[in-house]
Amino acid sequence: MVGRIARWGAGLGFGALWWWAVVRLTVTPDAGVLEGAVAAGGWGLSLLPVHCVPKKRATGALATGRWVRAWRVGDRGLGGGLGGPGGGRRG
Repeated sequence: MVGRIARWGAGLGFGALWWWAVVRLTVTPDAGVLEGAVAAGGWGLSLLPVHCVPKKRATGALATGRWVRAWRVGDRGLGGGLGGPGGGRRG
């Protein structure tokens, strides 16, 4: 219960700080770098997905290392690429 209250308090506090910065940027001509940084940082955080779950529990998540294996297969020279078969590697 204490953790939930702390999270809500932090969220409301940071939200109020962000609104203060945005209102100050739009209303007062003497707003400075601090207000701009707070507003831009809060906006950037809003782009993060809210529904994040651990990768092992995510539906349709790709296996760890999938892209590494794909690159290794490509390095074996399965044909095509510059220089014909072998992907243009020196022999």
